[in-house]
Amino acid sequence: MIAPETPPVSTRGVWGWARAHLLGSPTQVILTLFGCWVFYIVVPPLLNFFIFDAVFTGTGRNACLPEVVGRPVGACWPFIGAKFNQIVYGFYPEPERWRVDLVYALGIILLAPLMIPKLPYKRLNALLFFGVYPVASFVLLTGGNLGLQRFLLSAAGLGPVFSSIGQALGLRSGFWPDYVASTLVIAAIAAAAAPVFAGECRSFAKAVLVTFISLGLVLAAVDINFGLPPVETRVWGGMLVTLVIAVTGIVASLPLGILLALGRRSDMPLVRISCVLFIEFWRGVPLITVLFFATYMLPLFLPGQFNIDGLLRALVGVALFASAYMAEVVRGGLQAISKGQYEGAMALGLRSSLMMRLVVLPQALKLVIPGIVNNFIGLFKDTTLVLIVSIFDLLGVLRAAFTDPNWATPTTVVTGFGFAGLFYFVFCFGMSRYSLALERRLDRNHRN
Repeated sequence: MIAPETPPVSTRGVWGWARAHLLGSPTQVILTLFGCWVFYIVVPPLLNFFIFDAVFTGTGRNACLPEVVGRPVGACWPFIGAKFNQIVYGFYPEPERWRVDLVYALGIILLAPLMIPKLPYKRLNALLFFGVYPVASFVLLTGGNLGLQRFLLSAAGLGPVFSSIGQALGLRSGFWPDYVASTLVIAAIAAAAAPVFAGECRSFAKAVLVTFISLGLVLAAVDINFGLPPVETRVWGGMLVTLVIAVTGIVASLPLGILLALGRRSDMPLVRISCVLFIEFWRGVPLITVLFFATYMLPLFLPGQFNIDGLLRALVGVALFASAYMAEVVRGGLQAISKGQYEGAMALGLRSSLMMRLVVLPQALKLVIPGIVNNFIGLFKDTTLVLIVSIFDLLGVLRAAFTDPNWATPTTVVTGFGFAGLFYFVFCFGMSRYSLALERRLDRNHRN
């Protein structure tokens, strides 16, 4: 008879988990000891500097000087408190900072329900967040009434034509006749062209019609006089600029990247070659070069009367740069889909557009969630490069605050950069954890 074996080692409880993951083999024991040593030499000094030896109250540099306090001084948190408004709003006019607060509040109110899977009305929520919220934020932050519609009509020489159409329609003089007439003409042209497209191209005609009307509505929204004082983007700064650049790049890069990835796999040579050239060009140029070109060289190629805002140029450059990298991530997901998925969709009689939208693309995006979020995190951290082109983001405002002689202490710079590091860590760590939760929720391979 074979002798009975010893019972298996329990893996339950704290000791069982530690024995399975930390002390299960000599290699794990060595790595555990090394990790404890690194923790001992890193974490206690950080806690001493930022918490135990830190100064939390004071009105000037004397509160953070060791010779005045009479003890070793760590982080100078009164400096962050004194410069907090500047860190959050930059140089935004103080009476108008409620507009920035409203933009922050609207973003949180619309984004939080979108990230919670069990809440209803996801389509309406997505429409409000991705469609209405950017326009509302732009109007709130800039003041609206930019005159884009009138400028475009005048530049095209169509202002008098649309004004005459507006008068013929019995509308009052001013901007609204131009807008209404131009929108009606654009919608009429798109509607007249719609019947030309039939079959599979009918959805394309609808998309063209909706795009033109939406563009007209956006131009109208940013040109309406809401009575808000205009605020130039050159006085923006701090967290406001960092979040504007990051959110704009993230929101714009994903759909552009998907379109570029689909175009690169297209059977039409012109579309495929154009997408390949676009992707390889932007991937072969550093982001610093893109920002320098958009800020200093692009105005040299524009007509004298045509000027683009500096922050807007940086936003477009960042979005195009990020979309090229996003296209390669999405293309990797598309190539990972097996041929059987395409054959199954074709066996169901789905058109190419429906097959891609309902069968292939959702699976591809699920596979590359880590790569997509990795691009988002990298883009969020790359927003600090705009300081090179004189756009004061969070780090730019902090560096400007360091020059204040009222807070010149040995620990001021370290405190400021520590606060900035905590800010970036919170956002980047939050994105990574949410992506992990999203992966677990979408992982259906091992479900019973």
